[in-house]
Amino acid sequence: MKTIILYLILAVFSFTSQQLECQETSQKTKEEILQNKREEIINNEKEKLRFKIETINRQLENKVITAEEAEKRKKEAAELHAKNIENRIAIMENKYELDIRNDKEHSSTYIGLSEDGMTFRVNAERERKYDKRTTSDIVFAAGFNNALTEEQSLNDSDFKIGGSRFFEIGWAWKTRVFDNSNWLRLKYGFSFQFNGLKPTDNRYFVNNDGLVSLEEFDHDLSKSKFRTDYLVAPVHFEFGPSERHETERSLRFSTEDKFRIGLGGYAGFSLGERQKLKYTIDGDKKKDKLKGDYNTNDFIYGLSAYMGWGGATLYAKYDLNPLFADPNPEMHNFSLGIRFDVD
Repeated sequence: MKTIILYLILAVFSFTSQQLECQETSQKTKEEILQNKREEIINNEKEKLRFKIETINRQLENKVITAEEAEKRKKEAAELHAKNIENRIAIMENKYELDIRNDKEHSSTYIGLSEDGMTFRVNAERERKYDKRTTSDIVFAAGFNNALTEEQSLNDSDFKIGGSRFFEIGWAWKTRVFDNSNWLRLKYGFSFQFNGLKPTDNRYFVNNDGLVSLEEFDHDLSKSKFRTDYLVAPVHFEFGPSERHETERSLRFSTEDKFRIGLGGYAGFSLGERQKLKYTIDGDKKKDKLKGDYNTNDFIYGLSAYMGWGGATLYAKYDLNPLFADPNPEMHNFSLGIRFDVD
């Protein structure tokens, strides 16, 4: 448990460091945004002027006004809309500069202690990014874990189905693949994986010169748990609909409460393995924590997928590499649980 808490702290500090140090580079510069708005204003005023000119021409054709009066009205209309363009662009540019300045004036960074514990708040002094194609979040996952050889099925597994569990925590980035569509995203990052196995029939793991086997313990075990820890780099292609939100200052795609599917895999290395045994001898409770070498593979790689709505999804992963190195029989770890992507 202490190890899991330590990795949780590392993940949180990784998040806060990124928020403090990351400098965003906008894909659409301020000048591009303003130029688009200028063109909208100019086209709008030109359309209004065109309508007025057509009205004046009809009045001239119907002899409602003279040619001299028509020319005068056209000139006045042109001057009016030219002035409108000038004033509207100035107002738009001033409002944009005011919004940016207010964002910067209200920026703050604060770390302190309150009655509820540590308080952390950060709002970096930077311009709002127009098109934020990459976002990030904390990833949690937990559920059932097991391991089988090729000859086994869940019915004759060496491990308790309900008691063997896994836990995963990490940090992930999500990048939109296409410029104007968010149906495909690339999700990548790093995670700490903790895979637990609880042997059946009062057994525990024993390493006999590299050959790891399950043997019956001499006393009645109240707990027998074997755990392997890994640091991995998951990569998934995420599919699913999203909602487009576009204003004059920002473009965002939201997948909140939307169906999504992620397909990919992971690769990493082992952080170690340990075994915990609890038993009683003559009324005296014993607890052994065994951290020896169990001849597990130093590297891990596998396939993973998730599917669901919003932030909670059904999650599955399967290790392609065997749990134990040669000369042991190939035993592959697999997990099924719930995954949470916390924005």
